[in-house]
Amino acid sequence: MAKTGNQRAVVVTVALMLAAAFVCQVGCSGNAASNTASSLSNVEILRQAAERGDADAQVLLGIYYFAGTGVESDQREAVMWFRRAAEQGDAVGQCKLGICYYTGAGVEPDKRQAVMWFRKSAEQGIADAQCKLATCYSKGDGVEQDPREAVTWFYKAAQQGYAEGQYDLGFCYATGSGMDKDDRQAVRWYRKAAEQGYAAAQYNLGVRCYNGEGVEQDRAEAVSWFRKAAQQGDADAQRSLGICYYFGDGVERDQVEAVNWLRKAAEQGDALAKTALDKITQP
Repeated sequence: MAKTGNQRAVVVTVALMLAAAFVCQVGCSGNAASNTASSLSNVEILRQAAERGDADAQVLLGIYYFAGTGVESDQREAVMWFRRAAEQGDAVGQCKLGICYYTGAGVEPDKRQAVMWFRKSAEQGIADAQCKLATCYSKGDGVEQDPREAVTWFYKAAQQGYAEGQYDLGFCYATGSGMDKDDRQAVRWYRKAAEQGYAAAQYNLGVRCYNGEGVEQDRAEAVSWFRKAAQQGDADAQRSLGICYYFGDGVERDQVEAVNWLRKAAEQGDALAKTALDKITQP
């Protein structure tokens, strides 16, 4: 029986886990010559399976070439293997090939081709492809702009528990893009993504808690979400956390912490953080 898109995704995920374990074992052995030989052997075994037509092996070999794992990085070679898998109907390969066409990695950029492959993968239930297809509809990339169709695909990804899809669906509810604006639903989906560690959702949920939009106002909870996102490097969250520390808003006032977080955001090019930092550090 042919494997479905999600089953193939699981197979590739397991293969990646095994590959990661292999790399860890190699990295700990301390024998460079042996490590190289083992890595090459690993790739060659994978290549043999790929050349026999195993779609899972083709996808994983493409990933190896794309990342330069055990072989010299070669994006064109990666595209070739993704294409072989995709043309067999492999959902993960279709998504990977769509990404290459969208970004122009190893192939001439072609948004229409990207949409075609994202759609094939999305229809097999791959959440990442559903989210990427939705983004294409949202922006009008390679397809006529259609916010409602974007919401349809974001929802499919979100329903699978895909954090990026949950965040994007929350953003659609927050802005009224492709649907009626609904602050409570925005908070609901932001929270689902935030609880999975998605930094942008953590920041936006923090904003909602701070302002009391779609949720009871709670500045302490806002600070908690700002902190989680800030620790992941989100500049908006770093700036917001710094300002909360400066004014003692939802947290005990601490100018040292305020400067620390504002500086982190400013170093990422955040103009508002730089302005605030200049004002509070003036002699």
